[in-house]
Amino acid sequence: MEYIRQTIASNKLSGIFELPPTLRNKKVEVIILSVEDSLSERPKQKKRPLGFLKDKLTPLPDSFFDPLPEEDLQAWGL
Repeated sequence: MEYIRQTIASNKLSGIFELPPTLRNKKVEVIILSVEDSLSERPKQKKRPLGFLKDKLTPLPDSFFDPLPEEDLQAWGL
């Protein structure tokens, strides 16, 4: 992957980026990477369905979203 890396005065970036105060009036390092290259190199991920059973799309029961009982919260120190 090609890239450009250069150290420049941060005031040259003032019209391009809004720099935080800690980076103003200092030398900064700028790295430019190609978005297309970094995205194309990522392996394709298979989407997994959300559910309890493998290979079957099972909706979550309503009780899944209920808060934990007070005893469980106390056991975890919450």
